[in-house]
Amino acid sequence: MSQSKPTGATASIEAIAKAALTKEADALYQMAAELPADFAGAVSGIIGATGRVVVSGVGKSGHIGRKIAATLASTGTPAYFVHGSEASHGDLGMVTADDICILISNSGETTELRDITLYTRRFNIPLIAISSNPESVLMQAADYKLCLAKAPEVCAIGKAPTTSTTLTLALGDALAVAVMEQRGFDADQFQVFHPGGKLGSQMSRVSDLMHGVDQLPMVAPNDPMSEVLLAMTSGGFGVAFVVADGLLQGVITDGDLRRNMDHLLDKSAADIANSDPTRIAPDMLAAKALAIVNERKITALPVVDDAGAPVGILHVHDLLRAGVA
Repeated sequence: MSQSKPTGATASIEAIAKAALTKEADALYQMAAELPADFAGAVSGIIGATGRVVVSGVGKSGHIGRKIAATLASTGTPAYFVHGSEASHGDLGMVTADDICILISNSGETTELRDITLYTRRFNIPLIAISSNPESVLMQAADYKLCLAKAPEVCAIGKAPTTSTTLTLALGDALAVAVMEQRGFDADQFQVFHPGGKLGSQMSRVSDLMHGVDQLPMVAPNDPMSEVLLAMTSGGFGVAFVVADGLLQGVITDGDLRRNMDHLLDKSAADIANSDPTRIAPDMLAAKALAIVNERKITALPVVDDAGAPVGILHVHDLLRAGVA
């Protein structure tokens, strides 16, 4: 069976794509301007639920529902997806009286959602409905009605779920963002839920990656450079920390050695050290530390506490090994 080939020129194909994207973007702007009246109530309902958020839908709405549930779960709100048809065959047992449900149906008349809708009404489980039809059975049954903006589907026949699914996905994102901000969900909590991959690495703190105080190449201000060189070599970081009274007084790097080659061994650590080195805190995000390394073109950073005492050292290789760079 032969496949049909594009009949228009490339410019014509690109025009179709641009028109589709523009129409969907316009629909999003329209929805932002016409935010459903029940949106704030739905957010409060999610926050007030002592159980989980149960998201359900079928077809394209089901695919979007899975993403909404995943986004909620990854931003601090326990959530999972239940397929509308499977709910009628035993999965209703997964929904408890402590939960809150989000049911998605563009028409609001999806037969497969009938049983889970009735279940929420029977057991007084709060129901958030997302639909384009405010007069539908689903919307009339809901506690919180999130009606999509009146915007046509962008497909050629105006039937395939396109604009409507984009609006539903964006509305789900808006719910998740509003809930996480109301909960005060922060970067530390986000890292707990995203430990893997590059994102998880970038959410790590300096304290997670640094070498501890027992590995620091430390010297005193009056130490001769012969001892400083030994400390720099044995430490393996290419630097030495100049410490007095437990506080960081300066840092000596390979660059400092090259700039002071004349009579180097006749000098002391204090003569060579940079007395105002870049310092970072142990609770700084690793991604921020990487930005400092790149901006200032340095390979190692002293990590100090609030009093200025050295507590560790972070090398660019530590960032590379952790996948932050």
